[in-house]
Amino acid sequence: MLAPILSARMCAMSGHSHWSTVKRDKASADAKRSQIFSKLSRAITVAARMGGVDPDSNANLRLAVDKAKEANMPKDNIERAINKGLGVASDGQSYEEVIYEGYGPSGAAFIVKAVTDNKNRTVAEIRSMFSRLGGSLGGAGSTSYIFGQDPENPSFTVEVGDPETAGKLERLHEELDAHDDVQEVYSNFSVVVN
Repeated sequence: MLAPILSARMCAMSGHSHWSTVKRDKASADAKRSQIFSKLSRAITVAARMGGVDPDSNANLRLAVDKAKEANMPKDNIERAINKGLGVASDGQSYEEVIYEGYGPSGAAFIVKAVTDNKNRTVAEIRSMFSRLGGSLGGAGSTSYIFGQDPENPSFTVEVGDPETAGKLERLHEELDAHDDVQEVYSNFSVVVN
């Protein structure tokens, strides 16, 4: 008589372990952290290749290392990224910085700065994001005149009042920013609430 009661109790408890919840949360946090570390590592590699390994004389490297430290990136990873920029990397990959320009719905301009080891793959993925959300990838110089020397302050903004178009523009900005190769995304749209 005792055995059926115990087995029913055990069945009711399955799937509610503390470890399964912790494991799921940890996996999610680790994936986000890994993506951030990858972006930071690429930025450090390119900065070291372009301006040398001395952070005192290379402002881009100093900024990239400071960002990595803020994100609690291990010192070994930072040093490995700097060595990769010098060509001392053991995996044979070389990264380069590229800039893509394009237009979203309603003519909103975008500049996307990326660091990639495969320009063909990256441009295809970014072009796909633009076209899927109603935009198009432009050629070099197609939107840079809007942003000038300071991409954070465009010369003019496109005001979007339509909620559907605003949603597409925001999704495009978020998807571009979430891409592993993309370092920075700048746009000139602003959502107007009616």
